[in-house]
Amino acid sequence: MRVILADDAALVRQGLARLLEDNGFEVVAELGSGDRLLDCVSRLEPDVVVVDVRMPPTHTVEGLLAAIDIKRHHPHVGVMVLSQHLETRYAVRLLSGDAGGVGYLLKERVSDIAEFADALRRVAGGGSAVDPEIVNRLLERRWHRTPVDPLSPREREVLALVAEGRSNQAIAQHLFINAKTVESHVAAIFTKLRLLPQPADHRRVLAALSHLQSQDHAHDQGRHGPK
Repeated sequence: MRVILADDAALVRQGLARLLEDNGFEVVAELGSGDRLLDCVSRLEPDVVVVDVRMPPTHTVEGLLAAIDIKRHHPHVGVMVLSQHLETRYAVRLLSGDAGGVGYLLKERVSDIAEFADALRRVAGGGSAVDPEIVNRLLERRWHRTPVDPLSPREREVLALVAEGRSNQAIAQHLFINAKTVESHVAAIFTKLRLLPQPADHRRVLAALSHLQSQDHAHDQGRHGPK
């Protein structure tokens, strides 16, 4: 599986390259900035790209914007954002796209290389891998702004596991409950978020994030008025 790495920290980039190669990946390029990333993807046609959020020249959201561009121009290429930063607005834009094959993990919460490798393969195959902490932060941001029905603690657990890309059966095994109970929790989550369930597992969380994005837009329009 062919990988492009984009991270401005040389030690992080080289260390990650070594770890991925030890786990069966082929690192075809390493970049220290995001300005050449799209061209590199076009030329090398990787299976998946791993990119940090904050990169030169401004160290704000160059990497995340590059990730969004990659999914727009190369929807078949998986994109894994691996960063210590969560940029909510652009994260929702990336995760609520139609193409699938996206992930967003926080560096400090990646403690198992084998699990990270599995997540990367899942993203390369068109699935998703979203850190549960990111989903929680997005949901908390939404609840702080509008009267959305809160999820129960168990429903938050289920949503966090769905965000990781797990199937209902895998969630049931992790929580030591049966699959029918998981299905009930998922149905309740979508009822409270006013969403219809999607047929593909990874689309469930992306649909929820898309809903949050639309609610943010509606809130901003109501606060500032039409332009």
